[in-house]
Formats: sequence, structure tokens, C-alpha cells
Amino acid sequence: MKSTWLRVLLPALIVLVWLVGAGFGGPTFGRLEEVSSNDQAAFLPASAESTAAGEFEEQFRDSDAVPAVIVAESTQDIAPGELGAYAAVAGQLAEVEGLEAPAGGGPTVVGPIPAEDLRAVQYLAFVSADAELGEVVAGLREVLNAELPDGATGYVTGPAGFTADLVSAFGGIDGILLGVALGCVFLILLGVYRSLVLPFLVLLTSVFALATSILVVFAFAKWDWIQLSGQSQGILSILVIGAATDYALLLVARFRESLGEVQSTWEAMKRAYRGSVEPIAASAATVILGLLCLLFSDLNSNRSLGPIAAIGIVFSLAAALSLLPALLLIFGRAAFWPLRPKVGASARNASTGGPAGTEGLRGLWRAVAVLVARRYRAVWIASLVILGAGALGLTQLQASGVPQSELILTSSNAVDGQEALGRHFDAGAGSPIAVIAPEEDQDRVLDIVGDTPGISEAALATDPAGAVEVNDGRVLISGTLQFQADSEDAENVVRNLRAELEQQSPDSLVGGVTAIAVDTNDTALADLGKIIPIVLAVILVVLMLLLRAVVAPVLLILSVVLSYATALGVSALVFNNLLGFEGADASVPLFGFVFLVALGVDYNIFLMTRVREESLRLGTRPGILRGLGVTGGVITSAGVVLAATFAALGVIPILFLAQIAFIVAFGVLLDTILVRSLLVPALAYDLGPRIWWPSALAKGQVPAHRAAGPDAEEHEHREVAAHRA
Repeated sequence: MKSTWLRVLLPALIVLVWLVGAGFGGPTFGRLEEVSSNDQAAFLPASAESTAAGEFEEQFRDSDAVPAVIVAESTQDIAPGELGAYAAVAGQLAEVEGLEAPAGGGPTVVGPIPAEDLRAVQYLAFVSADAELGEVVAGLREVLNAELPDGATGYVTGPAGFTADLVSAFGGIDGILLGVALGCVFLILLGVYRSLVLPFLVLLTSVFALATSILVVFAFAKWDWIQLSGQSQGILSILVIGAATDYALLLVARFRESLGEVQSTWEAMKRAYRGSVEPIAASAATVILGLLCLLFSDLNSNRSLGPIAAIGIVFSLAAALSLLPALLLIFGRAAFWPLRPKVGASARNASTGGPAGTEGLRGLWRAVAVLVARRYRAVWIASLVILGAGALGLTQLQASGVPQSELILTSSNAVDGQEALGRHFDAGAGSPIAVIAPEEDQDRVLDIVGDTPGISEAALATDPAGAVEVNDGRVLISGTLQFQADSEDAENVVRNLRAELEQQSPDSLVGGVTAIAVDTNDTALADLGKIIPIVLAVILVVLMLLLRAVVAPVLLILSVVLSYATALGVSALVFNNLLGFEGADASVPLFGFVFLVALGVDYNIFLMTRVREESLRLGTRPGILRGLGVTGGVITSAGVVLAATFAALGVIPILFLAQIAFIVAFGVLLDTILVRSLLVPALAYDLGPRIWWPSALAKGQVPAHRAAGPDAEEHEHREVAAHRA
């Protein structure tokens, strides 16, 4: 009686605990914007030159107002007499709430400033740091639409315009992204299990894991322990849903298999739990440790994503190993309705014939296992050729950063305004280079800045009285770029200026929007070379501990690295030739590597832990075929689910997320379909027992109490030889 009550109350109590956690975490989802920042400067390390320059530059500013560059472009020449109408527009713009006067006094909106070609005018306004930036920018655009003379089109660009449009693009993360991801997962699960109940149980596990992880992430961000951005928020949602579903699929597959062997639901769960807890925990550990390796990054955006995503995986693991088993115990066989598993069904459906290890396998995965057994060397050589060919596309990868105007994939008023600005004014107006120079070097540095190719004019910052402003023995020199501030040409101007100042005034610092982009890209590229070896070393150690071998883990690591190179190479070709992207963010290769290597190893862990289990019972080569066959369906389903969830990132019109979505989705499918299904099993089959070196299995020593028979390996060789004949 006591045991019966325990079996009823324990699952109910576990579900209740998760319900409470999700009840608090769910409403927090909509509050993440309160603790989220998309300011690129905040992601730079303190050691970056632009960071130091920015700290000095703050001493020359009376406020943290964000500049808005306003452009009115006309279809015909603007006559001098018409400037009065544009001046009246400046008065209307100044009435928008949330603007403040520039430092040193003056009108709230500066302008109109006519272009030399008389086809446009420019205004400059400053959005107060205390105002809602998106609402202020929207108000400015409304005035332009309503008040500009006929034939003129208005734009709000510059830092304020771009930030407002970027925040608007991220606005779909809360609802659209989650809805698309969950919808894709539901349809896939419905097709895989043909059950009306089970998809809801799995999705409930994923959603509860996400809700509780968000509660922790929100608290950490509020306490300033981590920096949360729109991109890390989107990746967290996708990663939790995908990982929790993957872990759930493995447990459900084992549970369903056990229900076909025993009548008791409780006993079936015990068997399923024993068989799945180790690979699930090991898979989660590789992802968590791989993500935490991002803490070694010098770029704050990378370093903050590590713990944020790791928190999500921790809750995915906890939900898959506690909430889902509780739900399955409550529903029992009804979870699979209308196709409830029956005891003995597996044995009745067993097939005969084929190489040793394929007994009981059916359909596609039996055919794959037979192919691997008969043509293992041809299979792994052909797989390597395919992967190598795809990896050649790496030579086309352009991951040195993209202009800010390319970040938003949908129509953007700020992007259009930047183009209009470049047609009629210096394209860098509104986003000048900021040079912090020692007071004694001010004249020499002013000349250097003004003479640098690509800078149209340079000026010293002055106080309201017109005197040069000096703070802590330093002066501020602003340089107006002739090029768009986030373009490659502008970045080259910054690099050339820094090189010249290094010789003439080593204590000078170059900052501003363009310098921030330069330092961000350089830091991201440096992170790539530093973090990749760390991630590989950590995952290799985990695999060695899990598989009690050296050869198999090395083989798995090499396979996922090659798979990553292929995914990145194919992605580069698609980005350049099909999607027309002008490049990639410098962080894309690093994020793609961490996700693909950590998640790609997941599927090999699912496969090889089962292969090891079967090898202890049948011998190595039959164990490889048996492990491949019984895990084929669940791993393929898990791969499709994870690919679909990452592909859902593509609904957010941000270049970085769209590129990560394609790289990871394609790479996961590549891992699932080619690497895990053909390359790894075929290589392992060719190596035979040596795959387990230096464990006892490497010598073909199968424990007597677990072996299928003393001649299992010999029987397998006879079967393969017979089929070849």
C-alpha cells in the first residue's frame, strides 16, 4: 500500500513543483526587455581602445542622450525661399517629447542644414536617456510624414534610428519565435509518434524548462551578474526547446521500448531511466561545458551568452529527467494513445536474416545497418569525400563583420535614411570618430585627424564660451567621416588613423561608432582561435570518461569538427550566392562552432553509449549494427526537431540570427543524416574492437554473463561473408 501511494504521490509532487516554477517564470518572459541591452559598446572588453576612449569621452558630455540624424530628401532642388518651410518642420520636431538640447545649449533640433546639391536637408536631435527611444523616434517620423513639403521624404537614422529599428526587429522574440518553434516541434512529434497525447507532454516539458530558466536568467541580469541581449534571449529560447525535446525523445524511446517488454509502467520507467540517464546527462554536460567555455571570450556578448545558455541546458536536463518521467508515469500507456505499446510486440515483429546485430531491426535502419556491414569502407570513404567537398566552401566565408545597415533584413527607415544621407552629405555625419588626445599634442593630433584620407573635417570640442575643453589633461577631437560609419572603408580609416597616432601620439585613443565595430570584429576573431581548442579539449575529456576509451572519443571529435567545417563551407556558399548576404558577423563562426560541436556530439553520445551497451552483450561489430538500428529513429527525430527549432530563428529579421539559424539547422541535419548514420558507424565497424582502446573491449573481451554467446564475433564474420558471397 505504501509503495502504491508513493508511486502516485511522487509524480504528482514533481509536476506540482515544476508548475509552481513555471507559474513564476512564465510572466517573467515578457519582462526580459527590462534587463536586456542591444548596445554594441556594452559588449566590448574594458581593454579595448574604443572602450577606454568612450570612458574619456563621457567627461566631455553633459548627458547620455542618443543622437538622431534626421534627413529630408526632395525629388527636386530646394529653393532658398523653401527653407522656411523646412525650418518650420524643425519647430514641429522639437515638440516631440523626449528630446533634449545639445550639450552647451542651443535649440533642441539643429537645422535645417541644406546639402550642397540642394536635394536634401539635415537636422540633428538628441533623444534623452530617460525617454523611451522607440517612441521618440516614432514621433519624429510621424512629424516628418505629416509636415514635410510635397515631394520630400523624411528619415530618422543615426544611432537613435538604428537602435529603434533593431529593437523593433527583436520584438518578435517574445511571441512569434516561440510560437513558430513550438508549432514545428509539435508537428514533428505528431508525425513521429502518431499520438495525440505525447507531443503535449514533451512540449510541456520544454516550455516548463524554458519558463523556469528565464526566471533565473532574469534574476541574474537584474543583479548585473550577466549581460542579456536580444540575440542571447532568442538563442536561449531555441536552445532550451530543442535540447529539452531531444532529451525527452531519448527517454520516451527507451520507455516505449520497455513497455513492450514488461507490463508494469513503473518497472518500464525504471528500465528506461537506467538506459537513458547516462547518455542524457553526458550530452547535457558536453553542451553545458562547451557553452561555459565562452567565459574565456574577451567579447562580453560572447561571454554572457555562455552562462545564459548553460542555465537553459541545466533546466532542460532537469525537466527531462524529472518532469517528463513524472508525466509519463501519470499517463502510462495512455501517453501513446491511440497506438499504445503492448507487451511482446517487439518480439513478434522481430525479423531474421542479415548480419549479426540486425536481428529485430526493421525498415530503413535495418537497411542502413546491413549497408554499413557489407560496404563499411566504401561508406566511410564516400562520406569523407562529401564532407570534404562541402568544407571547401570555407574559402568563400566572409566573417569579418557587416555594416549596421545590413543587420536588419526587413525594410528599415534608418537604413534608407543612411543611404539618403550618403547621397547628399558626408555619410559619416552624426557618427564621428572621437579621438582623445593629450592636451600638449592637441595641435599635432588635430592636423593628423584632419589630414587622414576619408575624414572631411576635424574639430576640437569647446565649452559654451568657445574655449577648448580640457578634462584630466586631455582634449576631444571629432572627425567627420566621408564614408558610412559602419562600412569597411570607414573601418580602414580608423585603422590607418590609429597606426599614424601610434607613431605621433602614442597616448591618443580613437573611439566612436566605427572604432567600436573595429574592436568588436577583432576581438571576435581572436576569440575564435582561443575558444575552439578549449571546447574540443573539454568535450574530449567528457567523451573519454563516458565511453572509457580513447580511440572512439577522438574519432567522434574529428567527425563533428569535419561536419562543422562542411556546414560552415556550405553556409558560406549559400549566403554569398543564394541569399545575397554581404558577409557575416565575426561572432557567427564561433557561435556556430559551439552549438554544432556540442550538439553534434550529443547524437554521437546517444549512438555510442548504446553501441557500447550492445557491444558488451553481443560483441563490437554486432553491437555497432544493433546500436545504429535501435537508435536510428529517435536520433533522426531529435535531429529534425533541433534543426527545426533553430531554423525558427530565421523568423526574426536579424542577419546574425538568420545566419546562425541556417548554419546550425543544416549542420545538425548533416550530423544526423550523414555523420551519425553512416560515417561514424562505418569507421567504427572498420576498426572493430580497436575502437574501444584501451578498455578490455578493445581485446574483444565481452563479460561472460553479458555475452550473447562465445562465438558472437565469429558468427558475425560468417554472416557478412555469406552476404557478400
